Amino acid sequence: MAFEPINPPQFPAPIAPYSAGAKAGNIVYVSGVLALGEGGTVLHVGDAAEQTRHVLKVIKVTLEAAGATMADIAMNHIFLKNLDDYPVFNQVYAEYFPGNKPARYCIKAELVKPECLVEIASVAHIG
Repeated sequence: MAFEPINPPQFPAPIAPYSAGAKAGNIVYVSGVLALGEGGTVLHVGDAAEQTRHVLKVIKVTLEAAGATMADIAMNHIFLKNLDDYPVFNQVYAEYFPGNKPARYCIKAELVKPECLVEIASVAHIG
């Protein structure tokens, strides 16, 4: 099955060869999102809450560009650099998923840039 790349025009150019998302039928896959700005600059250095908020806003915009919403997310893949950030991550995460909660997993991992504290990739089902 062919897929449609999703690359919202307001986003900075990716730091690697990928699309922000991909839509295949009624499924939207959102690439792993980091708190990055123009040229790959890390945003909100040292602040896991603000990095989480930025990441979730980017996921929301990507989904909207594909015709989906945050409520359509069925699965989140979460990566934290430091598990000490887990409580503050969960506080912000809960703001974006007030109703039904998607399935998820959360693992500790080294991320692409050392200043990045949070990465999330999502899968949404429209309809």
